[in-house]
Amino acid sequence: MRILLAEDDDLLGAAIRAGLQQQGFQVDWVRDGQAALREALASDYEALVLDLGLPRLDGMEVLHALRERRQTLPILVLTARDAVRSRIDGLDGGADDYVVKPVDLHELAARLRALVRRAHGLPHTVLRVGDLMLDPVAHQVTQQGQIIDLSQREFDLLHALMRNRGRVMSRTQLEQQIYPWGSEVASNAVEVHIYHLRRKCGSDLIDTVRGVGYLIPAEAA
Repeated sequence: MRILLAEDDDLLGAAIRAGLQQQGFQVDWVRDGQAALREALASDYEALVLDLGLPRLDGMEVLHALRERRQTLPILVLTARDAVRSRIDGLDGGADDYVVKPVDLHELAARLRALVRRAHGLPHTVLRVGDLMLDPVAHQVTQQGQIIDLSQREFDLLHALMRNRGRVMSRTQLEQQIYPWGSEVASNAVEVHIYHLRRKCGSDLIDTVRGVGYLIPAEAA
């Protein structure tokens, strides 16, 4: 699950990124409002964790700019401003949730998962395709009740495909979901992960759309 974090405090930002990564999130971190707006519009994220006190462009300005562009990205506002008026302004401005610093990282992760589930119309955390089940909270994949051993990249790729079931995802989109910024990604990395997922979970699980990408069919058993 790829998340954009906009936080200008180096210590807090590093702690949030590390904490979310430990819980299975892929976190890209920016430190000012202009970068947050640029990346939120240019890249494919599941959610944005947005500090209000950002330099160069205030968090509220980022929030308003995204909503004015009809950007539906789930946004969780993270701020030290604990006044009721500030919370109301953030929510009325288009934020989907609001957490006041200091924040418990387990609570933040749970709120992000809930935001993403709502955005995808998923009432439950566990994703299912036939007898294959993926639980992002437990970070576990099972088939017919048996745990399937997946690498972190394989898990993230399968999670992305199951969340977007019925939608073709390009190699670039999948790379963005499973690799952090600045990573050197081999040209065939996604294909290798797909090969291993088919071997571990079933050869007919993932379809290839030649020249476009990959998908788990909506009508899959």
